[in-house]
Amino acid sequence: MTEETTKGERIAKVLARAGVASRREAERMITAGRISIDGVKIDSPALNVSPDAPIEVDGKPIAAAGRVRVWRYYKPRGLVTSARDEKGRATVFDNLPADLPRVISIGRLDINSEGLLLLTNDGEIKRRLELPSTGWVRKYRVRVNGAPLDETFAPLRRGLTLEGQRFQPMQVVIDRQQGANAWLTISLREGKNREIRRAMETVGLKVNRLIRTSYGPFQLGDLSPGEVVEIRPRALADQLGLTPPTGTAQPKDRPTSKRKKNPHRANDPSRSLRGRSGKRPAR
Repeated sequence: MTEETTKGERIAKVLARAGVASRREAERMITAGRISIDGVKIDSPALNVSPDAPIEVDGKPIAAAGRVRVWRYYKPRGLVTSARDEKGRATVFDNLPADLPRVISIGRLDINSEGLLLLTNDGEIKRRLELPSTGWVRKYRVRVNGAPLDETFAPLRRGLTLEGQRFQPMQVVIDRQQGANAWLTISLREGKNREIRRAMETVGLKVNRLIRTSYGPFQLGDLSPGEVVEIRPRALADQLGLTPPTGTAQPKDRPTSKRKKNPHRANDPSRSLRGRSGKRPAR
């Protein structure tokens, strides 16, 4: 065993920090033979490497890890939150601005959901913010067909087990009835696949619009669909307990791509939660 294999960091962690992929996905890439060190392919993630090891992915050198960056993105409906889709559907990453660096998503939103999706260049931050132990609340504005009563949601507030999968208790508030539909605010601390839609089906309601409005301290705010804004380094450091970057200019809180006026924005229900807590959202 070489000195390199006993010192340094696990290669999957190095790949994650460089923004190549999450640690788990990096391990899959290694076993698939896509990773090499100094031109030699490796087949096991049980390897420690030094920070300056010449690592390549598919024959191309990885970029040196830079400072941690996170963006707020309004994911529109109709996009898949994955790098590639086996059905050939449009993905989030196909529709990001061309001047954005390589990023990965923190969590997911299904194809029919919209709203806040966090993007980052750092796989370790992705992993950290997706862990249930982080305890961050995710808030959603949800429109359902029907006229539910407050007691309708008692099973959801207690927690559910569906097909052997446990859903933690949700906070559900009825905001208003609007014709044949009701608008709800739902808060939860985990984000299992189609959790809200599946939970609503158990109480006889069908979701016809779902907008994520916040993820922990980060809020959708007044973003328009498709818009991307980087979170300021100081705010990011405060919220994540990171060491603030020194000698780095604070980016202006503006979209990466040009904003377009949205004539429907005034009627967008995703805006009604903005500032409801009285606190200025992290940006």
